[in-house]
Amino acid sequence: MCAAGRRWGRRQRALLWAVLLAAWEAAWGQLRYSVPEEMPKGSFVGDVAKDLGLQLLALRDGRIRIVSEGSTQYFALHGKTGHLVTAERIDREQLCERVQQCVLRCELIVEGQMQVYGIQVEITDINDNAPSFRETETKVKIIETTAPGSRFPLPDAHDPDLGRNSLQSYELSGDEHFSLAVQAGPGGDQRPELVLAKALDREEAAFHELVLRASDGGDPARTGTARIRVTVLDANDNAPVFSQAEYTVRLPEDVPVGSTLTTVRATDADEGLYGEIKYSFKKITEKSSQTFRLDSDTGAISLLRSLDFEKSDSYELEVQADDGGGLFHTAKVVVTVTDVNDNVPEISVRSALSEISEDAPSGTIVALLHVRDKDSEPNGKVRCSIDGDVPFRLEKSYEDYYRVVTARELDREQVSEYNVTVRAADGGSPALQSSAVLCLRVLDVNDNAPVFAEERYSARVAENNAAGALVLTVRATDADWGQNARVRYRLGEGRVRGAPLSSYVSVQAETGALYALRSLDYEQVRELRLWVVAEDGGAPALSSNVSVEVQIVDENDNAPQVLYPAPAAALGSGSGGAWSGVELAPRWSEPGALVAKVVAVDADAGQNAWLSYELAKATEPGLFRVGLHSGEVRTARSPLARDAARQSLVVVVKDHGRPALSATATLSVVLAESVAELLAEMGSAADEAAAAAGEPAGSLTRWLVLAVAAVSCLFLAFLLLLLALRLRRWHRQQLLPPASGALRGVPVSHFVGIDGVRAFLQSYSHDVSLTADSRKSQLRLSASASCCDTLPARPLPDEPAPLLGDEDPAGASPVAPTTPSPGPLERGHAAAAVSRRRLRVSLLAAAERRWSRRRRSVLPPQAARSPGAGQSGSGTTSSSSGGGKRR
Repeated sequence: MCAAGRRWGRRQRALLWAVLLAAWEAAWGQLRYSVPEEMPKGSFVGDVAKDLGLQLLALRDGRIRIVSEGSTQYFALHGKTGHLVTAERIDREQLCERVQQCVLRCELIVEGQMQVYGIQVEITDINDNAPSFRETETKVKIIETTAPGSRFPLPDAHDPDLGRNSLQSYELSGDEHFSLAVQAGPGGDQRPELVLAKALDREEAAFHELVLRASDGGDPARTGTARIRVTVLDANDNAPVFSQAEYTVRLPEDVPVGSTLTTVRATDADEGLYGEIKYSFKKITEKSSQTFRLDSDTGAISLLRSLDFEKSDSYELEVQADDGGGLFHTAKVVVTVTDVNDNVPEISVRSALSEISEDAPSGTIVALLHVRDKDSEPNGKVRCSIDGDVPFRLEKSYEDYYRVVTARELDREQVSEYNVTVRAADGGSPALQSSAVLCLRVLDVNDNAPVFAEERYSARVAENNAAGALVLTVRATDADWGQNARVRYRLGEGRVRGAPLSSYVSVQAETGALYALRSLDYEQVRELRLWVVAEDGGAPALSSNVSVEVQIVDENDNAPQVLYPAPAAALGSGSGGAWSGVELAPRWSEPGALVAKVVAVDADAGQNAWLSYELAKATEPGLFRVGLHSGEVRTARSPLARDAARQSLVVVVKDHGRPALSATATLSVVLAESVAELLAEMGSAADEAAAAAGEPAGSLTRWLVLAVAAVSCLFLAFLLLLLALRLRRWHRQQLLPPASGALRGVPVSHFVGIDGVRAFLQSYSHDVSLTADSRKSQLRLSASASCCDTLPARPLPDEPAPLLGDEDPAGASPVAPTTPSPGPLERGHAAAAVSRRRLRVSLLAAAERRWSRRRRSVLPPQAARSPGAGQSGSGTTSSSSGGGKRR
């Protein structure tokens, strides 16, 4: 019990020393602990977490670990407490043979920080080994004539422990003829010697049995014994003698097994049995006995197994030569092993990243490497490098540790994965080298916006497309990877004709296909300009846009539309509608005279809107012709008396589409010689129209007669008034001095068509100029200034200039502001207005002729026979609408 208590106390003191020696120079990244050998597995070594300030959470996550050199891991880190504990039973004598201070090294690796801390653990000795002799029985031969006081070497005991626990003393027991002496060796070791204390007598005792006991200084002490058998021999004059007291052998570690290292040689002057010499190892360790072999006859020392400089660089052997008479001699053999570059540098990856973000800053630690060469310098001096042009470099970290860090910024779009080869070469000749490959994948960062395949997109779509038709497909790619490279498409904001753009087209978010949501109409929308936005799936998302132009291609889906003559009723045709109107033409019209003009437009564009006109049906086929492109209806010949007064013309208007669409216009042309005939024909037409409409013919005729009578009365009243004013002016000129003056007429009447019959009487005015000389008086019948839309049927070749030359130019009508270019409908209406004006002019010319005949009968003969009628400024009556001069 007392011995057990002492052992427990010693272990407690050892633990206390371990705590006191923990963690020197933590700033240097090293910790030092001490622990006794033979501690059970899991024994406390040191509080690493506290000494280094580590977080226990990192320990539990496994981001901190212990790494030791060699295949056996003697230490581990407790995940819950952060304590360094023993992972295996540690035998100091096995690990550190012939080493006074046994220190085990290990490293603590912090994965997240790529940080390494060195840990040194000193293994202290305990008295766990007793002294032992290589042989339990030793034979010593002594000649009986040997003088007392002679000394004979005895085998040494071996105790692998250190200090007080090692070998301390020898004791000899068993016979009074012998005593024990202990000598100190060159290395401080104790060498027991057998001292002959009393002369021997072979006849009295041929053998002597002794016991040699070796003791250490442990508590309790341990001992080991060996039996000594002394044999008393007859007289022997000479002892063997070695040629050298110490043999030194220096050889490389790569010497082949079986090679003879050296040969020891001893001589004996005796002859016969006493001159025969045998060689043996007197003092040798167990390890040396397994490495070397001594030939007992020749003294040759050979190699039993390969040498390893890294395990042992020297050996000490003690060789003894014995003759047959019991005499011997010893010699020392020192074997020195030199290093050979037989070890390749070892690269151990202690910690490494398998993935790194491409936006990692320069200097980010990628891997932590341990490089070691077991050879000694210069063979063991290692140079490390990285192969290839890669954005990484090596930095020295701690002792034999290196860090692989980024040398510059990474770009995953250029290189997505790196195989970094780290090469280590030693200083031998030739140099040995090894390498380790680090596989590193670069993680993507959303640093690239989508890029469209084209700078701009355009497409042509025929109108009247089906809803949902594919227009085009835009495509954008993103150089990033994974979610960051996932591109989605959407429409940019916009409006078309006041409606949202999204009501016309849509884009498929995944594929970029652009679809038309409705049937497009070229006549409403001729092109769509829009933006398509491509957005990736990063956070934050990056986007880009592209311009898309969709042109609507016109199709011939609109028939020509006749603007003049005005539409009457649709006849129901798939190609177009039917149109009707009544036009007036004098019977004295010359060939090529304009009768009417068919005005039509087509809402389509291009070739589909090119219109052509042709006469499809006529009462008198050869009387009229239609301009192919102008639509003007002209007389092909002069009307004859036999030609019917009412002519019916059917004009077909066609476009140039495929297939062509058409519309028809029906014109009723009335051929009249005078106003009365014209009114009669119009009344007849009105009666027919009323009869067709189911109204009484008499009522319609009555109203027409009343209208004509009212117009005639107004016309006669105007003429009488004009005549009275002229006579009054003439009378004043006779009484007063001549003076110039002017009388401007005003519009007096309008003739309005009845029930759609297009008979128009242009508003006109009479300019009457009366002078003192009646021969210079002038009566001018012209269109009113207010009716600026009246065109003459044919120009007046020699219209006289106005009499009054003092008219103020500023009184002229101001020029109308320039208006924008009219569209097809406006141009059509304008053409219709021209046709109406020309018809009015024709009617006005007929009315003027009748008025001239009446004037001859009303005016006095002096005015009718005025000698200056043919002179400019005289009383000349001209019509701006009649197409010529009448006097």
